[in-house]
Amino acid sequence: MSISITGDSEVSRGARVIIASPSERFRQSVEEQLGPRFGDVTLATGGADALAKLDEAPCRYLVLDRRLADLNAEELEEMIHALYPGLEILTLDSEDEPEVLRAISLASTESANPAETAGGESDSGEPDDEPSLRVNTEPDERWAKPLPGMIGTARAMARVFRLSRLVAPRSTTVLVMGETGTGKELVARAIHDLSQRAQGPFVTVNCAAIPEALLEAELFGHSRGAFTGAVQSRLGRIHAAHGGTLFLDEAGELPLGMQAKLLRFLQHGEVQRLGSSDVFRVDVRVVAATNADLSERVSRGEFRADLYYRLSIFPIRLPPLRERAEDIVPIALNHLDALCREASAPEKRLSRPAEELLRRHSWPGNVRELQHAVERALILSEDSREISADLFHLSE
Repeated sequence: MSISITGDSEVSRGARVIIASPSERFRQSVEEQLGPRFGDVTLATGGADALAKLDEAPCRYLVLDRRLADLNAEELEEMIHALYPGLEILTLDSEDEPEVLRAISLASTESANPAETAGGESDSGEPDDEPSLRVNTEPDERWAKPLPGMIGTARAMARVFRLSRLVAPRSTTVLVMGETGTGKELVARAIHDLSQRAQGPFVTVNCAAIPEALLEAELFGHSRGAFTGAVQSRLGRIHAAHGGTLFLDEAGELPLGMQAKLLRFLQHGEVQRLGSSDVFRVDVRVVAATNADLSERVSRGEFRADLYYRLSIFPIRLPPLRERAEDIVPIALNHLDALCREASAPEKRLSRPAEELLRRHSWPGNVRELQHAVERALILSEDSREISADLFHLSE
């Protein structure tokens, strides 16, 4: 195994590198070898953690352990190439730690004389300004394919599509974050439909809509006589999702007492019905969604930190519509076409002033608000084949 780390030592110390591995020993060992050459070294415990840290600040290099616990390293590498074309990736095997560390140590020593180090010259023959971990960084555009039921060409949405397709085949718990109306349930359903559980049930629980007194029985089920009105035993929503996916919508609204019970289920995969001592093992993949900042709620003592970390193994952030202005008109037209087909009505179009009006609006209600606005304007347009701007009554 050869590792090339070349370039001027002063510039090297400014190049950020992320080391991603589930092995703490391996992360620390690699950091010790790279530390003298790279002043800014960030450690990540897995693939999802590495993706989160890539989002936090610019990064030049990623040292990736092939033996990740949460994601397939090769698929992750392809996705990162597409997301960050300029990022250089070095994929290693933590099982070969002694050989890896010897190679890193040797490369670091040789890099004191960049002109003599393999890969130390640019195409022009001049030494590189920064150290180099030589890899192929060509983007793989197949990761940008939209999810079923969703459209969008904005870079932020391409990232959502790539992340969702990457994690879908696994059983990893996913946390979808975003403002109300951004399409969090669509992402959850797409992850289910693209997974090996697609033939299994997709069970939705709106954690904000069920009263706290009933939530435990709704999730875990209950035995006959467990409480007043429990005239017969019943399986809960978790049990109903066996072999499929449980979607916890508005997970940030879970009461603290229920959070502890849900955490136990996530840790052990076991369900105990209310009023019963029987314990059932279930095979359920959990996708949670929230429009709240769970980390902030953790700091205020309103959400358990251990449950937050368990739910956010693989976070996906949906951008608000105002951050993807190029998608506004295509979404509006797509919904307009769907409404016309549903009503067996002739196709209609938006006037140019109407399109411009939609692009300028901030859409605090996001995609859902846009769809409602289009539906109302369609009704008001009566027999006209074009929907004009004055039919949209938008308020901030």
